[in-house]
Amino acid sequence: MLPFLLRRAFSSVIVIFCVISITFVLARITKGGPFDTDKVISDQVMKAKLARYHLDGTVSQQYFAYVSAIAHFDLGVSTRYRDWRVSELLRQKMPNSFALGALAFVIASCAGVFLGSLAAMKKDTWIDRSAMFGALLSISIPSFISGPFLIAIFALWLGWLPVGGWGTVSQMILPAICLAAPYIAYVARLMRNSLLDVLKSDFLRTARAKGLTETQAVARHAIKVAILPVITFLGPLAAHLLTGSMIVESVFNISGAGMIFVNSIQNRDVFLLGGAVIVYCMLLVLFNLFVDVIYTLLDKRIKLYA
Repeated sequence: MLPFLLRRAFSSVIVIFCVISITFVLARITKGGPFDTDKVISDQVMKAKLARYHLDGTVSQQYFAYVSAIAHFDLGVSTRYRDWRVSELLRQKMPNSFALGALAFVIASCAGVFLGSLAAMKKDTWIDRSAMFGALLSISIPSFISGPFLIAIFALWLGWLPVGGWGTVSQMILPAICLAAPYIAYVARLMRNSLLDVLKSDFLRTARAKGLTETQAVARHAIKVAILPVITFLGPLAAHLLTGSMIVESVFNISGAGMIFVNSIQNRDVFLLGGAVIVYCMLLVLFNLFVDVIYTLLDKRIKLYA
């Protein structure tokens, strides 16, 4: 296990370094700069601004200055949000996005696995058809439609939940469901197809022959095998959900990281964009590592090799 973890840690550092490099180069060679939207200023003031952010040299000079700063755990200063360090912005906005994403992930994974398993066990019945129709419906409806619909039903009409905001458990429910809805469908369809294949396997027929009921055979043996493709999908999904959603956060008036990430691209804020990419990449690498480790716990035939 230890050699495997060391090898993955080394490869993860290389991956993150490559992603940072590509992101920086693409952001700098794109036409336009971080101060193009400012009011008309003199060349002298523009040079001073560029020098302050170390953007006055060639692309290679800027790159090496940026990589050197990251090596010292300094993500730089935002060019859009003046006098705000990137680490401060992320520290302020990421907790809300993390909490929303974590709740949405739990809802998507648990509900998706349950519905997919139920649909597979009740294949070609009204339960199966209803579950798959609901999955297709939730995938087809975008968040900017489902969000206001949930608000209209559960907040304005029934009055069960608040319209928006953040800070209480009741304010987290609607945005979490809205964010999780399409991924419940993806997980359910993936789980259904995987479990249908496992139900035809020889080892499950042996389990039934030993006297286990269908539910016992599925719960004790089939789920562990069928859930492996789902776990592969859940790793990247966790990284995606935890880094925020601009649409859901905007609809429910949540101060999160989603809008900041999008604005960093629009404003050519290369330092904030780099910080966002680093966070997303690190989460993606970390959860993929978790997936590999969980594989070995669920299926003893899978081994980790250095």
